[in-house]
Amino acid sequence: MVDKSATPSVPSAERTLSILELLAASKTGLTLPELSRKLGLAKSSTHCLLLTLERRGYLQRNEQTHRYLFGSKLFALANMAMQGIKLREQARPLMQALVGQCQMTAHLAIRERDQAVVIDKVEPPGAQRITTWPGKRFDLHASGVGKALLAYLPDQELADMVLERGLTRYNENTITSLRRLKAEIAKIRQQGYSLDDEEGEIGYRCIGCCIFDNEGQAVAAISVAGDTSQITADNLSALAVSVKETAEAISRRLGFTGVKNPSAPDLGSSESIPA
Repeated sequence: MVDKSATPSVPSAERTLSILELLAASKTGLTLPELSRKLGLAKSSTHCLLLTLERRGYLQRNEQTHRYLFGSKLFALANMAMQGIKLREQARPLMQALVGQCQMTAHLAIRERDQAVVIDKVEPPGAQRITTWPGKRFDLHASGVGKALLAYLPDQELADMVLERGLTRYNENTITSLRRLKAEIAKIRQQGYSLDDEEGEIGYRCIGCCIFDNEGQAVAAISVAGDTSQITADNLSALAVSVKETAEAISRRLGFTGVKNPSAPDLGSSESIPA
């Protein structure tokens, strides 16, 4: 076992966290001189730390009082963390039931910018291990959870994302054109589930479905993953039904009533997505 006490902390990280803790304890914020004095640091060093946090959106400076306060990004991160905890708590029992039924690995993922991030994983005992873990990231266009989330992006956001990032090619099965992606999204919206058919990694398939919250927003996706001998043309439909039912049950636990947010794209068409 690694002795964590023997590993030194990073001084700049310690100071940054101290700034956040001091501001959390202050009702009206603190000025640069006040923070410098409380931290026992030179004003120039303190200013560099504050400027970095401000540029990243974690702090904001009141131009009249010159006091630093928490920025919107910090609240957004806290909100995401709390949502993630609630989501995992609600989803895990249903994921375990899905794994028991399918005897395949289940993933729970959320979208972070242009990637899907795994926040939970359940494996059947004794099964062949899939090299994924909480925190692993997938490109949206080349994974089951990613494509499920991608299908419920507003059309313009999807087009902007593809224009800015492109579509990375992993193998000959990967979708690399916007035209093919549009057709795939239309199919996902119609059938209610996504299929990663060896598009991210040869030899593996993944079936994904979107999860919605009480406001009808697509907040996560769940999937089952296995090799090509586990997910076949013969059992694909039955597995898709199981994943869809699990996603719907999780959505209900989050307060979803069956009405998707009106800002979501038209689920019956992808014609409005620019080519």
